[in-house]
Amino acid sequence: MDFLTKQNFKFLKVIFTKPEEKKLLTEVLASKPKILITTHANPDGDAIGSMLGLYLSLKKEGYTVSAISPNEYPDFLSWMPGNEEVKDFTKNRSHARMLIREADVIFHLDYNEIKRSGEMAESLAASTAFKVMIDHHPNPQLETNLSISKTESSSTAELIFEFLSELFPQPFNKDICECIYTGIMTDTGCFSYSSSRPRLFEIVSKLLAFGIAKDEIYRNVFDNYSESRMRLLGYCLNDKMQVLPQYNTAFMSLSLEEQQRFNFTTGDSEGFVNYPLSIKGVRFTALFIERKDRVKISFRSRGSFPANAFSKEHFGGGGHLNAAGGESSLSLDETIQKFLALLPNYSEMLNS
Repeated sequence: MDFLTKQNFKFLKVIFTKPEEKKLLTEVLASKPKILITTHANPDGDAIGSMLGLYLSLKKEGYTVSAISPNEYPDFLSWMPGNEEVKDFTKNRSHARMLIREADVIFHLDYNEIKRSGEMAESLAASTAFKVMIDHHPNPQLETNLSISKTESSSTAELIFEFLSELFPQPFNKDICECIYTGIMTDTGCFSYSSSRPRLFEIVSKLLAFGIAKDEIYRNVFDNYSESRMRLLGYCLNDKMQVLPQYNTAFMSLSLEEQQRFNFTTGDSEGFVNYPLSIKGVRFTALFIERKDRVKISFRSRGSFPANAFSKEHFGGGGHLNAAGGESSLSLDETIQKFLALLPNYSEMLNS
C-alpha cells in the first residue's frame, strides 16, 4: 500500500470535523487496510474502553484489526467485550512488533506523546503506516497523519463515539457501547469531574438506548477488587498518608516490600491518589509507587493548581490540569524528598 506512506499525505493538526479530513480517512480505509489500535502504557479504563470500542466497531465493519496494549492492565477491566483479542506487548514482543510492521493504519488512542506507548515506542516510531491520533490530553507532540485532539472532551472514549458516529452509518451495538461507556465513566470519576458539557450526557443517553447495564458496568469496575487490595487501601490511609496543612497537600507511598506484603497486582492502587482530596482543605495529592527501576507517580489537584505542569517540569510527566502522572529514576525516599523540597515554591498557589 504505497499510497499510505507519510510522504504522500499532508500532515494534519486539526479536529476531525472538516470535509477534507473525513474524505482523507475514508479514502485510506476504502482499500480495507490492516489496522492496528494502540494505547498508552499502564492503560486505564478510558484507554481500554476506547481501544475495544473502536476495535469492535471496525471488526463489525469488516476490517482486519489488531489491538496491542503496551503491558498488562488491571483485572477489573478484563471483563469488557473483545478483551481476549488484545495483545500484551510485554508477553510476546516478536509477534507484537510484527503486527506493527504489517499495519497499514495505526490508531494512537488516549496518548499524544510516543514515549507514553512504553516499550512499543521505537517500533511505532519506525512504522510508515498512516497514523491517526485520537486523544483529549493537552499539548500533543505525536507526529501523525491525522490528529483528532479535543481537550474539552471528557475522555478519549467520548471522542471515539463522535468519531465512529461520523465515519459509519450504524457503527454501534451493545458490546461497543459498553466499552465506550466504561471509558467515559472511569475517566470522569463516575461523572464527578470533566463532565459538565451537555453533549456528554446526550452521548450517554444514546449508549443507554442500546441496552447497556450501567449498574453492572459500575460493579464490574469498582466492586471487583480483591481482599488484599482493600486491606492495602486501609493500610495506605491509616499508616502511609501524610497531610501537610501548610501546603494543603497530602501524599502516600508504597515500597516494593509493602506491595509484596499485600500481594500487589496491576491496578491495585488505582484511585488511591484521589482519597486524600476528600480531606477538607487539601488541594494537591500525590501517590508514589516504587518499581524495580523507577518510581511511578500520580498527581491530583483541585481548582486551578496545575498538576500537569508540576509533573511535566519536575517528573517528566504530564496529563490534565487536575490529573497527571510522572516518574522518577531516584530512589523512593529521594523522590519523596525531592517532592517535599518543591512544595515551598508552590506555597502561594496551593494556599490561594
